[in-house]
Amino acid sequence: MRTFVSAFATLLATVLAAVAVPAIWLDRNIVQEQGFVELASPLGRNSEFQQGLATAAVGTIDTSAVPGFLADLVRPALEDAAASMTGLPGYPAAWEETLRKSHRLSFTAPQAEAGETAPASTLTLDVAPLVRLGAEEISRTTRLPLDPPDQTLIDVGQPEQKEWTERLAAYAPAGYLLAGGAAVALLLAVVAARRRWTVLVGAGLGALVLAAVWTVGSQLGSSAVLAADTGNDVANMFRDGFVAAAAADFQDWTLASAITGGVLVLVGVVAGLISRKRVRPTR
Repeated sequence: MRTFVSAFATLLATVLAAVAVPAIWLDRNIVQEQGFVELASPLGRNSEFQQGLATAAVGTIDTSAVPGFLADLVRPALEDAAASMTGLPGYPAAWEETLRKSHRLSFTAPQAEAGETAPASTLTLDVAPLVRLGAEEISRTTRLPLDPPDQTLIDVGQPEQKEWTERLAAYAPAGYLLAGGAAVALLLAVVAARRRWTVLVGAGLGALVLAAVWTVGSQLGSSAVLAADTGNDVANMFRDGFVAAAAADFQDWTLASAITGGVLVLVGVVAGLISRKRVRPTR
């Protein structure tokens, strides 16, 4: 009976961990604003993406208030602003603010109070901070006053993908509870086992299997996201870069699981050999 309880508890711990680890990763790196910003920030150092985003941001600046006879002055200023924006001292801060505003649009609860950021109906980038930076640069060089908008949205997904973010925000935090359940189940397995080294071997093999399953799942998930065309070149570049960064970051977690599993199997096997050597002299 004890062997059955130990085996069942080990299996239960593995199943719970299979869901808990991806859920915790999603909560820390996608649902939580700081994790999302840290994951996406390196995209701001991609020269091709930088230039495409800067051009798109500057292209949204409203110059209708500029007198027609000054149009020839404003047009080259817009081009220069797009080309030089990524080199401006304020660009890193503007890019980070863009990520934070965009995250709030995707994950703000529908019942947001007045004065808070209203959620978008699709996944979007709010490049208003970059537009403001470009407008300030143009105003500095041309002495023409420009009034940038509070929001400048670029769609990077579809409405059904926005629904995914709502589900993530609701269910991803449950990963911590599942992880606690997995820990309790594993402890029960150790307590109930007649040979505790078998629990280490079982848990280690489970971790190795999960690492393989997570790797395959990550590849399938990445392929599914990349297959969805946003219809916008800049949005596609953001999608491609962000998916690659997310996959690489999660791969570190799967590698850690594989290493942990290998260590548990090794320790369990060594402990089993030692215990058998101790039993033989007593016979």
